[in-house]
Amino acid sequence: MTAHTVTMAAALLAWAALQAPVRTPPVPPSRVVAVGDVHGGYDEFVRVLQDAGVINGRRQWAGGRTQLVQTGDVLDRGPHSRRVLDLLMTLERQAEKAGGRVHALLGNHEVMNVVGDLRYVSPEEFAAFRSPDSEAVRNAAFETLADPTRRNDAQYRTAWNADRPLGWVEHRMAFGSDGKYGRWLRQRNAVVVVGDALFLHGGLSPKYAEATIDSLNEAIRAELDDATRLTDGVALDLEGPLWYRGLALEPEEQLAPHVDRLLAQHGVKRLVVGHTVTPGAILPRFGGKVLMIDVGLSEIYGSRPACLVLEDGLPFARHRGTRLPLPPAADLLGYLKAASALDPAPSPLLPLIANAGRFPLPQMATPPP
Repeated sequence: MTAHTVTMAAALLAWAALQAPVRTPPVPPSRVVAVGDVHGGYDEFVRVLQDAGVINGRRQWAGGRTQLVQTGDVLDRGPHSRRVLDLLMTLERQAEKAGGRVHALLGNHEVMNVVGDLRYVSPEEFAAFRSPDSEAVRNAAFETLADPTRRNDAQYRTAWNADRPLGWVEHRMAFGSDGKYGRWLRQRNAVVVVGDALFLHGGLSPKYAEATIDSLNEAIRAELDDATRLTDGVALDLEGPLWYRGLALEPEEQLAPHVDRLLAQHGVKRLVVGHTVTPGAILPRFGGKVLMIDVGLSEIYGSRPACLVLEDGLPFARHRGTRLPLPPAADLLGYLKAASALDPAPSPLLPLIANAGRFPLPQMATPPP
């Protein structure tokens, strides 16, 4: 290679570098709205999103460049999970066109539905999938799935049908790998960083303290795509990000060093979690480093309308339509008393106030899944 050729090659490389797009760090969103567990509470979910200015009266995206984070558990317990899923899927497309973003994260109940654990699916949820052909569809499923040695046993068939109400078959098809909801859910993240906050459903336990966000999301997606990976995997691990409750229930003095390590590792100021129901308000722990946002939104928990708003990095609660600064900008008891004054009497926050704001409350039993 001649000196002239070397010079020309160097020049071409320099020119190519100038043509490459300049990669700059993403601009942090100026406004993030985060909503915890919905559990089929469609009307309550709509109310909170409208109050936060995320959607308009026609239930269309109105949030502009706002980023909406829903931290999982849209499904189960309540009656209108399908409508919530449809709304999130629509808003996801509309927000992207407007320059905003919808982060619909996986919760443990999304995983339960995908893998066939239907203990908490309400009768209304199955009924939402019912069609005029459901009887014929279920009969066909019986011929395929039932014990072939007992198909002529009338008592067996009655019990089989009772366990699979009309709409059950369509529900399972919709959550399958090729179904509308199953395909969409298998593409969701479990953990995401938006601005200066890390969002997930349950929490990051010491077991996963060194795990990267990408590795957790990739592992869970792989397990949902291949059920043989679920055993000893992340998605169903009670210490995993979809199930762990330590950030909500463990004594703060014991877990504080762990929380600080997580914040440093992921380069964020706070961790935002759902999964464990608060007495009815956005609840800070660890001096505001952990924010609990499962307020019991669904009617089955009392229809408690509240969500988290992060504006220019500062945390606020939208509590029953009123904007309240979260500690440490305001003292914890002062915040709880202000929120309780907005509740219909008697406020569900009164026991927490009586306990000087310390959570969990002494009378709390181990929460169900």
